[in-house]
Amino acid sequence: MPKILPFKAVRPTRDKVSLLASRSYESYTAEERESRLRDNPFSFLQILNPGFKYQKEISGKERYQLVRNRYQEFKEDEIFMKDEKPCYYIYKIVNRDGLEFNGIVAAASAEDYENNLIKKHEATIEYRENTFKEYLKTVGFNAEAVLLTYPDHSEIEKVIEKVMETRAEYEFTTTYRDTHYVWNIDHPELVKNIEAYFAEIKAVYIADGHHRSSSSALLANDLKNENPEHTGTEAYNYFMSFLIPESDLKIYEFNRLVKGLHGLTKEEFLIKLDAMYRIENRGVAYYKPSKKNHFSMYLDGEFYSLYLRKNNYEITNALEGLDTQILYTTILQPILGIEDVRNDTRLDYSDGKKDMVFVKGEVDKGNFTVGFGLLPVSVEEMKQIADEGLTMPPKSTYIEPKLRSGVTIYEF
Repeated sequence: MPKILPFKAVRPTRDKVSLLASRSYESYTAEERESRLRDNPFSFLQILNPGFKYQKEISGKERYQLVRNRYQEFKEDEIFMKDEKPCYYIYKIVNRDGLEFNGIVAAASAEDYENNLIKKHEATIEYRENTFKEYLKTVGFNAEAVLLTYPDHSEIEKVIEKVMETRAEYEFTTTYRDTHYVWNIDHPELVKNIEAYFAEIKAVYIADGHHRSSSSALLANDLKNENPEHTGTEAYNYFMSFLIPESDLKIYEFNRLVKGLHGLTKEEFLIKLDAMYRIENRGVAYYKPSKKNHFSMYLDGEFYSLYLRKNNYEITNALEGLDTQILYTTILQPILGIEDVRNDTRLDYSDGKKDMVFVKGEVDKGNFTVGFGLLPVSVEEMKQIADEGLTMPPKSTYIEPKLRSGVTIYEF
């Protein structure tokens, strides 16, 4: 049973939270980052991009130390405050599409991650793990929560609903038109109950943040070995997480875009596809798949439906039944010659919020030759992959909600 604990968050003062909260650094274009860094001295991006102060690109360990310096400056200037008691934080997001997400920000155990009580479905890259571990080790804080999901629990839901009847500590709307609400819970009885309710759950699942989780586990092991008085209760043994019930999780697909047909003509390509798929030309009419193991394809100004010939494809485990794996096994690798889906520059991805309209546009502009549309992975598929100890191909899921960085910060 996973340990999900309260913690003393460092967080912005109420009057600064809307100015400080930021999306993940990579989600901004260079122009957007430049604008926010230039015009908003309170943005959390000022901490994440400390070189802006010197109009210089800074990387590696030098950047990590400067990030720590900027963070300390924000604390010295009382832009941040630290809660006096360990709290759970109810976090609600209503996004611009009208979707609502309710969950709890808390500390999750690195040991539980190692012992598979926090289950993973995605492979991680060792270089990225170690890079982020060194970053965390230097800066001493975690500002972006790992998204975890748990089976719906009526008692946790009751607590969340009851707390949300009171005035929120934070309520702010971003320029992205999402509205965020945060309530901090430090009442001893409520804290005790929430911890006990999570202890009733057999396991939780990583929805988003596999590298952050693995890096935190590596960091915990390093600091444990460096601390002769290690007890297991130190803050470095945990990492900040946002836990939401499975019914609140929103999973979008990642569609695929490919440059070239690996030396094949259009007709040769379609003939090879015919061995594994029943193909129907849908013409210019927009087409999106409606069933698992069905795909849409956009090629040379026309949409096609691809129905897998299941008598030619054997499914023996959860991974082999996953649409992203089927597409790789039957088309990307054997026909289009894409072996390395992580690094082949002929392959790109488009999240499902952009839909096949975006894919069509990219192909029509000549940026890509063919595009493939998929259905989203379900929560049940994601869990089954994790339960069987398997990992999905990269870019199998685009998951919401996306928390803002800097609203709650976990120090260790």
